[in-house]
Amino acid sequence: MNFFWEPISEFSEMTDRPFAFPAAAATTASRQPWILMWALAAAIFMGCKWLSWREGAAALERVPVARSFAYLFLWPGMDAKSFLDPGRPSRSPAASEWLFAAAKTLAGAALLWGLARCVPAAHPLLAGWTGMAGLIFLLHFGTFHLASLFWRTAGIPAEPIMRMPIAARSLGEFWSFRWNRGFNDLAHRHVFQPARRALGIPGATLLTFLASGLVHDLVISIPARADYGLPTLYFLLQGTGVLAERSPFGRRAGLRRGIRGRLFALTIAAAPAFWLFHPPFVARVILPFMHAIKAL
Repeated sequence: MNFFWEPISEFSEMTDRPFAFPAAAATTASRQPWILMWALAAAIFMGCKWLSWREGAAALERVPVARSFAYLFLWPGMDAKSFLDPGRPSRSPAASEWLFAAAKTLAGAALLWGLARCVPAAHPLLAGWTGMAGLIFLLHFGTFHLASLFWRTAGIPAEPIMRMPIAARSLGEFWSFRWNRGFNDLAHRHVFQPARRALGIPGATLLTFLASGLVHDLVISIPARADYGLPTLYFLLQGTGVLAERSPFGRRAGLRRGIRGRLFALTIAAAPAFWLFHPPFVARVILPFMHAIKAL
């Protein structure tokens, strides 16, 4: 058992001091920013899950304990009412969808533990971005899709949280329908809808993207201890882009359909990605995390 105790051996008399373990965790997080990143992400995620579970459970007469546990700990989505309702049917997915989800999972693992190692040492940021792409494919596109397939096969309507973002015909479609539906569902209910009554659609849209930016700043910039505000600026740009494509000029320019809409969405979402995942975050958080999991 030495392998377990050695990392915390420097924190003596832990059982005699009730705050020793939190202090140990905080010290470890300060030395390893990627631990702080995951801790913050997990805390925000579980807070959102609990909030959505309470809403969903309150709307139903009875929720089985096992289904509540599955929703809280075994499913990343935020549509609690659909997941918790025993009377809501679900169609069993086709075998081709299983193969597609498995392929995305394997592709993510190959990027993270394979291709990232092939990047020359002189280009660490490229290695970090390769690893991040692999991690997103492994989790959001792959593992979470497999979880959706598992629950739908079991008769629970758990739709994938990623819905082919590359197929988005507009920036609004990308953010509202195709990218990370779990967070979008919650933000729509708790930020957009209440703000819409006071600020109108444009104000509520910008406020929703601002909230998303602040959450990402917390998880990205705080652990990196640098470039505060860049993730928030990135999301404010996304909100501005959504309003622009819905404006009279955007409608005349065709920014919500066809090739123009796709190019506009791709440009606004991808070109300023370094604002979201800025270099200090890649260097101080992602690369050490990749070393920790033996991806580099």
